[in-house]
Amino acid sequence: MSVTHYDSYTDARAHLKDLLDAAERGRVATVRRDGGRTAVVDVERLRASLATLSPSRAQVVAEAGGWSAFIPGLPVAADGATFEEAIVEMIDALREYAEDWQERLLDAPNHRNNWALVQLISLSTDDQLRDWLVGPGR
Repeated sequence: MSVTHYDSYTDARAHLKDLLDAAERGRVATVRRDGGRTAVVDVERLRASLATLSPSRAQVVAEAGGWSAFIPGLPVAADGATFEEAIVEMIDALREYAEDWQERLLDAPNHRNNWALVQLISLSTDDQLRDWLVGPGR
């Protein structure tokens, strides 16, 4: 098996091109530092995998002359006069949540397990998040 692995930050830095090339090709690429091991992965491969492994479960409902969007179990919701406005607001709310998570919520017991969601949000474009929320082409 062809794994690109470096046992130190210094070795990885000296072979950064090889490390990044391996990650971009989809190969296993890792670096060991201070007893920990970190994977280097291609962003789009990671984003696509997270989107597949973490379906949004978003619900968008018509109510009170407008639309509301929410994801059960998450402290994120949005409203809009139209379906599309609710989705745009939901994308904004997701981005705000990801920012808050990075700044202060990552160690909170009721938020720490949202790592994959935050990665997905942060690595996605607005169009990709929209597709994740409501399905492609909808």
